[in-house]
Amino acid sequence: MSTSHKDLHSKLTLGGLLISLGIIYGDIGTSPLYVMKAILGTHIIDPDVVLGGVSCVFWTLTLQTTLKYVILTLSADNHGEGGIFALYALVKKTKIKWLIVPAIIGGSALLADGIITPPISVSSAVEGIKTYNPEINTVPIVIAILVMLFTIQQFGTKLVGRFFAPMMTIWFSMLAILGTIQVFSHPEVFKAINPYYAYNLLSIHPEGFFVLGFVFLCTTGAEALYSDMGHCGRKNIRISWIFVKVALMMNYFGQAAYLINQGGETLQSLGGKNGNPFYLIMPSWFQPFGIVIATLAAVIASQALISGSFTLINEAMRLNFWPKVKIKYPTELKGQLYIPSINWLLLAGCIGIVLHFRESSNMEHAYGLAIILCMIMTTILLNYYLIMKRVKWYFFMPLISLYLIIEFSFLAANVTKFSEGGYVTLFIALVLISVMTIWYLAKKINKSYTKIVKIDNFKKVLVELSNDLTIPKYATHLIYLTNAGRIDEIEEKVMYSILQKRPKRADIYWFVHVNVLNEPYKKEYKVTEIVKDDLYRIDFNLGFREPTKINLMFREVILDMVKRGEVDVTSRYESLNKNNIIGDFKFVLSEKFLSNDSDLLWHEKIIMNSYFLIKKLSLSEESAFGLDSSSVKIEKFPMVLHAPENLGLHRIK
Repeated sequence: MSTSHKDLHSKLTLGGLLISLGIIYGDIGTSPLYVMKAILGTHIIDPDVVLGGVSCVFWTLTLQTTLKYVILTLSADNHGEGGIFALYALVKKTKIKWLIVPAIIGGSALLADGIITPPISVSSAVEGIKTYNPEINTVPIVIAILVMLFTIQQFGTKLVGRFFAPMMTIWFSMLAILGTIQVFSHPEVFKAINPYYAYNLLSIHPEGFFVLGFVFLCTTGAEALYSDMGHCGRKNIRISWIFVKVALMMNYFGQAAYLINQGGETLQSLGGKNGNPFYLIMPSWFQPFGIVIATLAAVIASQALISGSFTLINEAMRLNFWPKVKIKYPTELKGQLYIPSINWLLLAGCIGIVLHFRESSNMEHAYGLAIILCMIMTTILLNYYLIMKRVKWYFFMPLISLYLIIEFSFLAANVTKFSEGGYVTLFIALVLISVMTIWYLAKKINKSYTKIVKIDNFKKVLVELSNDLTIPKYATHLIYLTNAGRIDEIEEKVMYSILQKRPKRADIYWFVHVNVLNEPYKKEYKVTEIVKDDLYRIDFNLGFREPTKINLMFREVILDMVKRGEVDVTSRYESLNKNNIIGDFKFVLSEKFLSNDSDLLWHEKIIMNSYFLIKKLSLSEESAFGLDSSSVKIEKFPMVLHAPENLGLHRIK
């Protein structure tokens, strides 16, 4: 990890605090746009429901966001990086195999809810226009904003990022000021801090418990807050959260103060079809400014989630949960990446959500069901992280139990949303879970049927082959990528390729292994000389967020070895050697296909056929490893699983 990256996590700076406001709080910061509106719906405004609702919001933000995420979960960082996959990479060290289940479910649920966050935030903001013209169709405006937002992703967020922090500072200041004005007129609203009002709503009110499904919307951005920790650092998030929470609570209390005095009315009678307490508490002269600021804040909230989705998919690829897809690095900024396929899939999903639900009030019913699953999975992984850290059981057991009770209550309240639109995000989550599970299990099956042999058994024949002038030279330098973790081992198929498929004579053979580490940022390599001037192995140790650019990295290693006098890469062809021409380098990659001779079990057949289907749609091996296709040879190998040992043939005379 670079020094500047370490500083980011150990220092509290004004710049870090501002970046936190711009990047981290988009999702959770735009929730006042729809939470109180969702709690009341089309019902007549009842002061008890308003006080109970805002009391639930206060305690949810205190227990769930502040205590669980900002204080507890942010401590579970992987070299400064957060998020469910970073947490899984940490607890993987416990060797508990089934922990992969909550990791895959949690990551998929977070991605699935990422498809509904941009539409609900942008729709809620843009619908403020209906205060002036109730008949206006906001759907084309929302889609236009989303298309523009996803189109600019390919240029990176460096320029836009500078605009984020001041814009979100204005947004949170506006939330606090608007709320404070209302609270000054009706300070009695502060009695909602007493948890009795929350209890009263949940236990006595006929529909009280199901209100939790809408209350939950106030904390949906907490998981994204943890995922984005790597961009800003723990200290900056914890300190900036104080300002953010105060601003959010003042706005919620302000909306509640206004609503308490509107008993007997409905939101629709106060503000038309799309009556929203967020806009109702604004002075009429300020509303146009409020709509513009809210729309910009919603765009920023969406941006944070899109960046988070790219990071999540990148981590999933490195942890073998996702097929290899093309990654671009639009800026030099650490961790800044762009994944075209995911970008356009997200846009298609967002447009589909807008066209399906049309209004934010309909989206509220679908929102939150998937993200609560993600939070439960984080709690399970956090439990094992605390065990791994040897935290005393009497400290973490009550905490984990408390959060499982809270989160399962939220889940139960959100289940009612399934038929009202929750099935959309759950369906998307199931598709993502299926892809991740198939990819992971296929890689596991693949690995279990890969035969590994000792290099020592082939040293002599490789040296002899290298000097055998009766065989035409295949390349000066021949490079194979290997999955064999041990330095003294190699896959049998590599030796088959060199010695039998077509004997490949080369002056120097190179075996290259990429080891993905459980930490995010590291770039190390180790060179092992197996046979001097004939056979070398290079092991790259890369963090799970580092790009795999084997072509460039291999070249750097060779230059370093030449400088140290460890290897001579000059061409061995006489005429070229005389003129100091560097020898040619050729990579050989093996591409497997499922052999017809495989005798698979039914579940293996489903997994492997699905795997090869997904593989066709994913990035080729040479592109995934950043290799120059002009110097790559692809060899196809049959993958034989459970080959019958004896076909029962009888010889006859």
